[in-house]
Amino acid sequence: MSTLEALAAKLAEDTMKAQKELGDERLFVEVSNILAASSQSLEEAYLTEVRVRMSEEKARAFLINKVKAARAAKAATDTP
Repeated sequence: MSTLEALAAKLAEDTMKAQKELGDERLFVEVSNILAASSQSLEEAYLTEVRVRMSEEKARAFLINKVKAARAAKAATDTP
């Protein structure tokens, strides 16, 4: 992993944690704007990392809800 990728990944991870703690779902945009002023390369890598993490969270939540619903439906049909 390059320095650029490592820095982007760590900053994205920290930003996601801060977003949750602060309740600010758009904090990553503000951080991105700061990066854009000094390093377009780091900004692009950072935004990729953020998008990947946000997409994974949404997909995981969908999967968890889908499995819960299927289990609940099965439990309802298994109950006499």
